[in-house]
Order: sequence, then C-alpha cells, then structure tokens
Amino acid sequence: MKQIKRIMGIDPWKITSNQIEKEDRRLQESLTSIGNGYMGMRGNFSETYSGDSHQGTYIAGVWFPDKTRVGWWKNGYPEYFGKAINALNFASVRVFIDDKEVDLAASHVTDFNLSLDMEKGVLTYTYVAYGVRVTAERFFSIAQQELAVFAFMFESLDGEIHQIRTASIIDANVRNEDSNYDEKFWTVKNLDNTATGSFIVTETIPNPFGVEQFTVAAKQSFAGDFTRVNQETRESSVLDVYEAKLVENAPLTFIKNVLVVTSRDIEPSNLTKVLSNLTLEISKKTYHEFYKEQEIAWKKRWEIADVQIDGSAEAQQGIRFNLFQLFSTYYGEDERLNIGPKGFTGEKYGGATYWDTEAYAVPLYLALSDEKVAKNLLKYRHNQLPQQGLKGALYPMVTFTGVECHNEWEITFEEIHRNGAMAYAIYNYSNYTGDETYLAHEGLEVLIEIARFWADRVHYSKRNDKYMIHGVTGPNEYENNINNNWYTNKLAAWVLTYTAESLAKYPRPDLIEGAETAHWSEIVDKMYYPEDEELGIFVQHDGYLDKDLTPVAQLDPKNLPLNQNWSWDRVLRSPYIKQADVLQGIYFFGNQFSLAEKQRNFDFYEPLTVHESSLSPSIHAILAAELGMEDKAVEMYERTARLDLDNYNNDTEDGLHITSMTGSWLSIVHGFAQMKTWDGQLSFAPFLPQAWTGYAFHINYRGRLLKISVGQEVKLELLSGQALNLEIYGEKIKLSNFVSVNLKK
Repeated sequence: MKQIKRIMGIDPWKITSNQIEKEDRRLQESLTSIGNGYMGMRGNFSETYSGDSHQGTYIAGVWFPDKTRVGWWKNGYPEYFGKAINALNFASVRVFIDDKEVDLAASHVTDFNLSLDMEKGVLTYTYVAYGVRVTAERFFSIAQQELAVFAFMFESLDGEIHQIRTASIIDANVRNEDSNYDEKFWTVKNLDNTATGSFIVTETIPNPFGVEQFTVAAKQSFAGDFTRVNQETRESSVLDVYEAKLVENAPLTFIKNVLVVTSRDIEPSNLTKVLSNLTLEISKKTYHEFYKEQEIAWKKRWEIADVQIDGSAEAQQGIRFNLFQLFSTYYGEDERLNIGPKGFTGEKYGGATYWDTEAYAVPLYLALSDEKVAKNLLKYRHNQLPQQGLKGALYPMVTFTGVECHNEWEITFEEIHRNGAMAYAIYNYSNYTGDETYLAHEGLEVLIEIARFWADRVHYSKRNDKYMIHGVTGPNEYENNINNNWYTNKLAAWVLTYTAESLAKYPRPDLIEGAETAHWSEIVDKMYYPEDEELGIFVQHDGYLDKDLTPVAQLDPKNLPLNQNWSWDRVLRSPYIKQADVLQGIYFFGNQFSLAEKQRNFDFYEPLTVHESSLSPSIHAILAAELGMEDKAVEMYERTARLDLDNYNNDTEDGLHITSMTGSWLSIVHGFAQMKTWDGQLSFAPFLPQAWTGYAFHINYRGRLLKISVGQEVKLELLSGQALNLEIYGEKIKLSNFVSVNLKK
C-alpha cells in the first residue's frame, strides 16, 4: 500500500482543510472543484493568489479542434485533437482592506479554513487579513443552470474601522495549460458596463476544420451592503468596483451573481438580450433564496443517490465525494452532452467522451436516476453513428461530435474494443430496464453497424481455421499493437451474437439481409481465443506468457507509478497491466464463467496489475467480492473510492478522474452487495466488510425504488412500485414491502 499524503480532512459530508496547501495548491484546487452539469470550475480562489495555481473554468459542450497534423501524418489520423478549453474567468473578485490588497499566498493571511459541503454543493473558505475576517462562499446553481453565485462576508476583529473595496472582474484573457505556444482560443466580440452590471461576449477563434465556433457571454450583477464606485471596460475584461466601511459588530456582505449563456442554446445575436432578461429575473431573489434552492435540489438528488456507510469515515467520505463530483458533471438533462474524464476539473484527456461512459457510467445512472438519463447517453452515440474507413461503424476513442479527436495511432487505430462497449451499453440498458423499444429501433441501427465493423475487422487464418483480430490495443494500454487480445476477440464475437439475436426478435429487412448474419455466425463459431490449459487461464494476448512475469509486489516501490518512472519502451516490454483486461471481459460476461475460472484468472492477473488506470480498481473489487476475497475487495474499494482524495496515482493535480468515480458505487453495489441482473433476474448476495458496521443504498429498477441495508442482517425494502420477484443468496422471494434475512457469513 502506498504512503498517503492526505491534504484534506475526513468528514462524512465535507472536504475540509485548515491551511492553504501552497506546495499542493493544484491538488487542493482539483479536490474542491464544483459544477452544475452546465458549467463548473476548479477550486481557484476569487481573490488574488500569487502562488502556483491552475486557473480553470469550463462550460459543457464548448471545445476547440486543435491542430495535430505532423510530418509523420498517415491515412486515418484525425485532422485535429479536440480539447476542452478554459473559458471566461468570471470568479475573480480582488479584495482590498484599507487599500492593501489581499493575496492569499502571502504571509498576512492567517486562520485559513476551507470546506466543500457535498450535501449542498457549496464551497466555503475563511481567513483573516489586516484585522478583518473574510468568509467567501460559492456555488453553481443546479436550480438555474446559467447561474454561479459568489458571496463574501467581512467582519472587523480588531475594533477598527476598515475601508473595504472589491474589484469584480470577468476576464477573457485565459489560456489552456496545454495550449501550443501560449495560443489563445478566444476573441472578444463585445463588452460593456451597464446599470445592472458588466458583461462580455467572446467567441472561439476560427478553425480550418469546419467545426462550429462557440460564443460564450457572461454578465455579473451585485447585491449586498456595498456601493458601486467605478466601472471599466478593458481590452479583454470588464470591471465593477464596490466600496463600504466596515465597523465592529456590523458585518458586511458582497454578492456577485454571474450568468453565463452560450451559442449552443441561443443565437449569438440574442445572447446579450437573454443575459439582460435573466439578470432582471434573478434580481427578484435574495442570496438566501438561491442558497435554499440549491440545498433543496441537492437534497432531492441525495435522497436516492446516497450510499450510507457505518464504521468507516474514510469510506463514507470517499463515495460521497465521487457521487457529488459525478452529479456535478452530468445529470442527463442534455442528450447532446456526455461525461468527460475530467469533467469541469481540468483539461487533461481533452475533456471529451471515452468508452468509460458506456462501460462504467451507464450502470450507475440506470440505478440512481430516471431511465431517460441512461437513454440520453445511448442517444448521444446514436446521434453520432460514425463511418470511418472500414465497413460498418467504428466509434471514436475520443470525441465531442462523433469525429475521432485523438492523435495517438496506438489508440485511434488499435484500441477498437471501445466499439464493443457501445453495444454492451445497449444490452445493459435493455436488460436492466426491461424496455426494448430503444433496442428495436435506434439500438439496432447502432448494433448492425458495429457488427459490420467487427465482421470486416477480423481476418481468417487458414492455418488455424480460426478468425483472428491482429494489431490491437486492449484495455491494458501498456501493451500496444498486439495480436488476439482475448477481451477484444470475446467482445467482437459477443456483439455479433447479440446483434443477430436482437434481429431475430425485431427483424429489420430494411437494414440487413440473412446472408450477412450467416457470416457473423461463422465468425462466432470459429473465433480464436488465446488460452493456456496448464494454467487454466484466458491469455491476455498472443505471446503474453513469454514475458518475464515478475509480480508487482517484487518491484522496488520507487518504480511506481511505472508511467512516471519508466521509459515507454520499458513499460511495453514489461508484463505489467495498467487496468483490468481479461478481467474486464469476465466482469462484462460474468454469467458465462464458473467461479473456478474467475478465481484462476484473478489469481494470475491481479498480482501483475499496477492499477495505474483509474478504471482498474473497481473491476478488481467486484470480482474479489464475488470470490470471497474480502481483504482484496476492500483494498480495491478504498483505492477507487479515495483515488483522488488520497492522490493514489500522483496525478490528481491535473483534475479529478470523473468517469472512474462510478467505480466506488460499482464496488459496493455490484461487489459487496453482489447485485446482478443476468437475464433480467435481479439478485443480491451481500457481505459486510469487517471494518464496517453497515451500509445501505437505493436503486431504481424497472419502475421500482428499492432500499438495501446490510448490517448483521440484510433488509430489502420496496419503497415504491409493484411487487418484485428477486433472489437473495440464491433463494427466490417476492418483495412486496419489506424482507429481512440473516447476513450470510
């Protein structure tokens, strides 16, 4: 177990700290990010901070196609690399006390405390400077998506009269950390000061790829005890200055309300008019009314989503943090959007959509939100059904619009297993909800094109009388350009089978003929799977067993993480596995393998896995739980639940691992509680970790709301919906209201 440098405190509902982590400020900023699905920002200070920082504000669906063409460009490379771009910095509020500016990196700031309240979605920090206590509070409203609120309270601590001045800024002079040669992505189209506050309108710079330019407009308005004394427009920013006198026992408040609208929803010519109308609407409400709306909206989400854990404050905080950040990033309101790996917390991975959504996020959203949310994730892919070179459809590895936006050949060309995850999500939705209307229509259109891709991508080996798939990268990205990745071959055959079975139920003669499905059947019957009879395992890919199979435990810890200490060629030559690969397939198709097969493969592959992908620990936790390996299951749960909070992979300063945050929920629900839905049969077989005294969660399932509580006994409650037939520890029961059974040890 790595040594944890924990910079934030442990609290069941809060992320706390009593100091500004100057050496780890970027990490602290990541951990205190907030958002509302429409927009969000890292935990940057509004006030001046002269130390190292990564200022970042991001808006859902707003991106830029950055240039990628290089001298070694080859046919099939994407024309550009899509990236999430840093948007307007609208959080800035410079604070002056008696004409001395507060710099939160300077020594005059004391008594600092920071708290992210996950129950309400509110970030608060306090400090003392020049005899004044300042309390700053902010939230991104989930009741009104265009609104971000920044509130400040000032109290005199030394009995003196203080002159307080605030300079509130919206600044378009922003850059991405990963921009080329400090390139800027925004131009200012309009800016002005008005009686109700200042606004600015920006547009992304032109691009040569035919991708739409985005226009983003923001306006700031104010409330509280201060008086405006000045307004200014500058080349790329607007400024409103306010002042007030602070006396003892008479605190002052300053409220900055920011409204943000974009050309994704509104014609650019109407943006300023819409901002004016919204400003008028919000002027009718007080800060406390906005705050109450935020509290009520988050309470509604938590009523179903919360997982309650007794006996471990670390475990409790971890899963709530992950759920909070997931729902701050995406809650399914807009079918044009998907879940970026970093959400609103950073720029790494381009902020685009990966296969993580279909493989890891769909199960969680199926259980914790309305069915339409998961369906919107499926529609996102149907709306972007691609055609890229081969027959059928290969979905991009990274995308904003359905066009491949990734510029590494071993990913773009070879990590084709992502195509199977799209089909698996359709199966998962149909099997979980019992609703096959999507499958019968849009779903089959997607499945047929994916199946055609696989049928074209395989090749027939005459020597072996088998179909094979060469030149691929599996989920384990520490192996590139290998042949016959077991997981990829398994997934391809399954897609062909599932699509043919679905066509038998819902014929589509308008889309496909019988001869084509007959060829699919031949491929399935003759698909090659690398296996080793002596070891009794599925081999990750051809030649894998020829490597030096030294377990991770025998490495010098100084080598870890490998991706930060070894050259890439050394990583590729090693046997070490970045994330679940064979085990990913065993998780997806768990009803096809015996416990003995699962045990042999787990025992072989887990000791060789470095878990340097954030997606890895949860799959291992789920399988370990099923195999009765409690210690390993708990270890892997802790790693996925606190991956960012404890910075396991030493990379959280770049932003949080949003899509993998589903793993903590999957580990408990699919792992510890062993919830399964094979063939539409809901079942549970829970265990209780020794260090815990209990846990409980809710799930939506086929029009019902259930609560499952695990302590010294297992309680199943039907909170709404009709009676449901299910299994508990293999015993069939009919749940009509409440059932309690003894915990199986």
